[in-house]
Amino acid sequence: MSDLTLYPADIAAMSVGQLAALPPAQKAEISRNLDEALAWLKQARAKFDAALDAAYGEQARAARIEAGKDFGIVHLQDGLLRVTVEVPKRVSWDQAQLAAIARRIAAAGEKVEDYLDVEYSVSESRFNNWPPALRAGFEAARTVKPGKPTFRLALVSEE
Repeated sequence: MSDLTLYPADIAAMSVGQLAALPPAQKAEISRNLDEALAWLKQARAKFDAALDAAYGEQARAARIEAGKDFGIVHLQDGLLRVTVEVPKRVSWDQAQLAAIARRIAAAGEKVEDYLDVEYSVSESRFNNWPPALRAGFEAARTVKPGKPTFRLALVSEE
């Protein structure tokens, strides 16, 4: 065990300032350990979810059929364990067909926004490749905000 090792309880008890003041080697170790823990937890969660589906999936599907629903929540009982199984509804829309519908709505003199949620966007690579005159017409509608920073730490060997 290295003298650098900080346990999860130690990290949780430390303030942001204390963590920021740690030596570089400890920061690198914590970053690596957290990445490994996240990967392990994600893998373990996927495996356990697969086990739950193996144990309760068929029963949950039967309960949804009995309730006359394809999506939503059903509750199962396994001894003292109450199992809540939720199957969310994921809806996607064919963009070409919606565009055709929007054109028909507009051609009929109706407001498209009364029927469809319309969001316009321009890909950043397309915008950057436009000639300056074309870009100028769009710049007033463009807002650029920074995203959340990500950090990758790696110790470099001293030579």
